[in-house]
Amino acid sequence: MTDAVRVLIAADKFKGSLTAAEVARHVAAGLRRGADAAGRTLGITALPVADGGDGTVDAAVAAGFERHEVRVTGPVGAPVTAAYALRGGTAVVEMAEASGLRRLPGGVPAPLTATTYGTGELVRAALDAGARTIVLGIGGSATTDGGAGMLSALGARLLDASGAPVRGGGAALAGLATADLSGLDPRLRAVGLVLASDVDNPLTGPAGAAAVYGPQKGASADDVALLDAALAH
Repeated sequence: MTDAVRVLIAADKFKGSLTAAEVARHVAAGLRRGADAAGRTLGITALPVADGGDGTVDAAVAAGFERHEVRVTGPVGAPVTAAYALRGGTAVVEMAEASGLRRLPGGVPAPLTATTYGTGELVRAALDAGARTIVLGIGGSATTDGGAGMLSALGARLLDASGAPVRGGGAALAGLATADLSGLDPRLRAVGLVLASDVDNPLTGPAGAAAVYGPQKGASADDVALLDAALAH
C-alpha cells in the first residue's frame, strides 16, 4: 500500500531525560522505521509542546517565536543566562529558565532561600522589548517564595518590622511586615498577564505549594511546615 498517512507528534519533555524536541525526534524515527517495514508512506510533523514548566520557551520558539537571552539572578543569587520568547507583542516567560531546579549550582537544593527574583528580571526584559501580553509558565521552579522575589525585581518593597528589606526566599516571608507596591513597574497596568500551569493547587494547606511541591525542591517536613506558615503569613 502506498497511501500517505499524516502524523502530528505533539510531544512534551520526558523530564530528566529528553527534551520535547528530542522526544518528537525519536518518536518520528520509530514511526518511519515501522512505516518502511510495512511499505507505507508517512508525512510527519513535529510540534513540541509544554505544560508551563521546563521547555515552555523552547516550545514557543518551535512555534515561531523569537528567542531572547538575558543575564538574570539565579535561584540562589548567582547570575544565569535565561531566555524568553517573543512574537509581535506577546512574550513567553518561563520561571524555570531563571528560577528553576536546573539552575541550582551543583543541583544542591535551597528550599528555604531560593528566590524568584530572576523571573521578575525576565518579565522586566520582556516589558523592555515591548511585550503587551506576557504568558508566564510557573512549573519547574526551585522556589517557594510566593513570587515575592519576582515582585521585588519589578519594584515592590517587602519590609520587615524595622523597615529593612526582607531576605530572599520563602522562609524570610515569616518576617514580612509591610508590602509596599507603590513602586511596581507602571507598565504592568497595561499588560495582559496569562498564567501557564497544569495544576490548580491552593497557595497553602495540605494541598498547597509547600506541602505538595516543597519536597521536590529539597524541603524536609520541618521545612514544609515553616514555608507553609510563611506563605500563610
